[in-house]
Amino acid sequence: MPHIDYYFATMSPYTYLCGLRPDVIAQKHGASITYRPLDIMGLFARTGGLPPKDRHPNRQAYRLQDLARRAAVAGFPLNVKPAYWPTNPAPSSFAIIAAQNSGANVGALVHAITRACWAEQRDISQDDVIRDCLQSVGLDPALVDRDMMTSADTYAQNLERAVLAGAFGAPFFITDTDARFWGEDRLTDLDLHLSGKI
Repeated sequence: MPHIDYYFATMSPYTYLCGLRPDVIAQKHGASITYRPLDIMGLFARTGGLPPKDRHPNRQAYRLQDLARRAAVAGFPLNVKPAYWPTNPAPSSFAIIAAQNSGANVGALVHAITRACWAEQRDISQDDVIRDCLQSVGLDPALVDRDMMTSADTYAQNLERAVLAGAFGAPFFITDTDARFWGEDRLTDLDLHLSGKI
């Protein structure tokens, strides 16, 4: 069975724009998928990237245009400058890790959390927002507080794994054959790769 490690950040707009497609692609190909939330700023620092605010103005302007276009393609509402961004991604990431460790499929939860930030103008660092997101996808809101030390350790390990595996941004998909795909706009390529077409 093929496997996909999905490295992502809960405050990434491009993670939001992935929607449920990573799960759909994995199911289509009988692949397993591990969601690996990480500290994107830590990843940038380790791999030569810059936070959006520190990028050249040309890059910042392009990013805003690209986000609007990609949202239109995905059919998702998106505020290119949300009210609560950047914010602390750790609490929402810990909840995702706890949910995944409980055996839940977390694709819908990741989408609910990122949608809260990028479409609903909510602060995803706040426990009440995370609880609402958990409940909205049928998961126990108490997961927000479960096994926090384990989740914190996993969150830190995800960053180390990402660097060692060759990731440098989010979303980043790496198969068990070391095929790497960076960005929401490369999901089609991941699908084609798993189909044996590229």
